[in-house]
Amino acid sequence: MRTRTGLLVAAAACAAAFTGGAWAQLAPGFDAALMAGERPAEEKERDASRMPADVLNFVGIGEGMTVLEVFAGGGWYTEVLSAAVGPEGMVYSQNAARFQERVGEMAAARAERLGNVEVIYTEGMAIDLPAPADAAFTALNLHDMANRGDEAGLGFLGGIYDALAPGGALGIVDHTGSAGQDNAELHRMEPSKARELLTQAGFVVEAESDILMNAEDDHTLGIRDPSLRFETDRFLIRARKPE
Repeated sequence: MRTRTGLLVAAAACAAAFTGGAWAQLAPGFDAALMAGERPAEEKERDASRMPADVLNFVGIGEGMTVLEVFAGGGWYTEVLSAAVGPEGMVYSQNAARFQERVGEMAAARAERLGNVEVIYTEGMAIDLPAPADAAFTALNLHDMANRGDEAGLGFLGGIYDALAPGGALGIVDHTGSAGQDNAELHRMEPSKARELLTQAGFVVEAESDILMNAEDDHTLGIRDPSLRFETDRFLIRARKPE
């Protein structure tokens, strides 16, 4: 059972959804887009635990924005981000080139259906966008890079930093790990390590939220353990590239 006890907001945070000089609001029709018949039923089933509206409101992603989604994978968040920015916005859905064969057909079909998504594949983290992104988002990816060492983690975050406009927000969701556990083996990371790497990469860590917390996950199991049913305890961080 997930617990939703509110937001843990750092003192430096000004407002959860303030970006680019305006209050970011989810595009009209956000809920309807997530309920659309074309959206796969198995993806809709995850909404209750992933809380897309709450997560994106916390990060400050909304109508008309240009958003970089980093390591988009199968595209669950691609769909959500597309609905959040609406037809006047744009989502650049990025994956590493080595995954193109695995996800390329599905990603292309989703982008064509949604109309405001462009799929990009990169070698490394040199992400060349037509213009800097207003915001970036990555889910369940930082741990894989950070667990290879600080250099890999900072390289990952550095690529995002370079693709963001000054003042742009970065939202990070990841599997929570604990000190003393083999987090690399379990595919987890401590939130404190994420904050450390973000700061070293030049970001200002503004706020954290516990809305994706799962108190039944004691952090000793691998993220694919059947008992977790793909509902690990997850942390959510909002960071920002300084103006």
